[in-house]
Amino acid sequence: MRQSTDILDERSREMLALLVETHVSTGEPVGSRVISRLSKEGLSAATVRNVMSDLEEAGYLEQPHTSAGRVPTDKCYRFYVDHIIENTRLSEADEMMIRHWLPRQEWSNPERLMARASHLLSQLSDNVGIVIAPSPSQDVIKHIEFVRLSDGRILVITVSRTGLVQDRLVRVDEDFTQDELDRTARYLNASFGGMSLAAIRAELLRQISEEKALYDRLLQNAIKICERGFGDSQDQDAEADAEVFVEGASNIVTKPDFADVGLMRDLFRIFEEKSRLVRLLNECIEAKASAAVRVRIGGENTLPVLRGCTVITSTWSYGDQVLGTLGVVGPMRMQYARMINVVNYVARLLENSLSGSPEGALN
Repeated sequence: MRQSTDILDERSREMLALLVETHVSTGEPVGSRVISRLSKEGLSAATVRNVMSDLEEAGYLEQPHTSAGRVPTDKCYRFYVDHIIENTRLSEADEMMIRHWLPRQEWSNPERLMARASHLLSQLSDNVGIVIAPSPSQDVIKHIEFVRLSDGRILVITVSRTGLVQDRLVRVDEDFTQDELDRTARYLNASFGGMSLAAIRAELLRQISEEKALYDRLLQNAIKICERGFGDSQDQDAEADAEVFVEGASNIVTKPDFADVGLMRDLFRIFEEKSRLVRLLNECIEAKASAAVRVRIGGENTLPVLRGCTVITSTWSYGDQVLGTLGVVGPMRMQYARMINVVNYVARLLENSLSGSPEGALN
């Protein structure tokens, strides 16, 4: 998260927090009398108006209409997230719902688990939940198998370390026997375990130029098959290659924050374009080392259509490799503390499920 350098006194912080939380709850501009009633100090409405006026001048609040109360700005939400939200645990109710929707018996089916996770994120946030699976070309491969078909084509079957199974049909000029294919697969499994398809292909292409490739039959066979079998996964845009699970796009229809029909249409278009969603969520990967969860608010989002939205994202990993990304997209008027905890917990659960760690590691 970006750290604000602005310093507010305790009174201003309290009013800012009360205003944000009231606005998130009601969706309406918040007046000074409301803050006066909620203030721990029992401040008068006149005192509250003066402080709110200072906050507005500093860019934290804005007044939609001259006679109305005030609403938070992007800057206000950023300060609230960075300096006011306390480190809290996930609520017991949210934890129970997550464990109900993502039970341990689902861990053996990664694709189903990720689909359920996107639905769960949508349900808990009442916004849009997104989960992006690893690109097949970048996912670490656990096992490779080749099957010779009657028409001479080869079925290439890969099982990733996350449990995802992918197969593709390739045709090569040479007619391999099944025994040759089996020996080639054993060679690849033994020599390139723990590498992605893209890395395996790159290493094989590098070895083409080495003299030993001229005399090593297994290496020659591996190069011939993998050049065709893995070539597509390397050449395609990884963003278009990734599997994306999106749930809850219809939730934005009910949000007064998106009353503009043109804006709503543009948002729906974003949620339908897989490559743009992948690009959007994968921006959080760069911050993984410094924050488990990244929050982009309003103008911090690179896509113009999301300048009125908040995007809360996290990644899950296996060892040092980022496997996937997930997040929640909704209006800036969002329950930040709760959603940060939810996104982080679901990401850690996916991480544990795909690495075989026990559920207790989440606590």
